[in-house]
Amino acid sequence: MSGDLTDAKILIVEDEPQLNYLIELVLISVGYYKIQKAYNGPEALEIIKNDKPDLVLLDVMIPELDGFSLCKIIKNEKSLKSIQVIMLTARKKEEDILKGFENGAVDYISKPFSNKILLARIKAHLENSGIKYNDKIYKNIILNDAKKTVKINNRLIELTNFEFKILEVLMSNIGIVFSRAQLLRYLRGDDGFEISERAIDVQIVNLRRKLGSLGENIETVRGVGYKLKEK
Repeated sequence: MSGDLTDAKILIVEDEPQLNYLIELVLISVGYYKIQKAYNGPEALEIIKNDKPDLVLLDVMIPELDGFSLCKIIKNEKSLKSIQVIMLTARKKEEDILKGFENGAVDYISKPFSNKILLARIKAHLENSGIKYNDKIYKNIILNDAKKTVKINNRLIELTNFEFKILEVLMSNIGIVFSRAQLLRYLRGDDGFEISERAIDVQIVNLRRKLGSLGENIETVRGVGYKLKEK
């Protein structure tokens, strides 16, 4: 797969809603935005067959179809076998770990786990799957996520971290409308600090100004939010 690592499609399969949500926030905090969630095996399998995520974070003890069985289905189906599966579980016995690998998992992380370790493992396996860092280009804007730089006509534009994140998600989803709440969630991640929805409007105003004439391509959708105008 080509593109930025944060373009990767990740499916979280975890039946505990709070933990599922917390994992999602951890992913969002470092820039992943193509995230789907499932709470049982059949639901996860439907998403996997229809959307073919790049990586699945898979709890072993999920209802209706357990993680081992689901992993085996993924690895035995030709169209799905390239999907990277990381198993998440409180089961730490050697036979359980070996069973995970035997069924096709690329990694096995025991609960509770460190967020930093989880993110490092995700990054490593996505890199191994062939995803590379590339520039995102929109008209004369070039955004490089690895270097955290934005250039217009080869001139470096100084953006704050929040401005960069907003531009990144808009450039990754051209024509898609993001509500203020969605952008707020993306900016805040799991850091726990408070930002108001009104602050999103301020960030957008500043971002438009810094982009000069190209700033008018960030459109306000009245009563909804913002989008980047289609080319």
